[in-house]
Amino acid sequence: MAKTDDLKVQTDDQLQQQLVDLKREQFNLRFQAATNQLEKPSRVREVRRTIARIKTLQTQRADKAAASGK
Repeated sequence: MAKTDDLKVQTDDQLQQQLVDLKREQFNLRFQAATNQLEKPSRVREVRRTIARIKTLQTQRADKAAASGK
């Protein structure tokens, strides 16, 4: 599970790529859950929360950039 401190040191491009990878994993986990093939149900929650962390960090960076651009 990615911690917030680990995410803060990544570049915007790295965060975007990780977000794409996590969304793909989330999609696959939903299919596994639907077909009762999910081995680790807690992973669904971890992925969802990590996605939220990345989106929050991206929003904070965008707000900071917009504020400094004014």
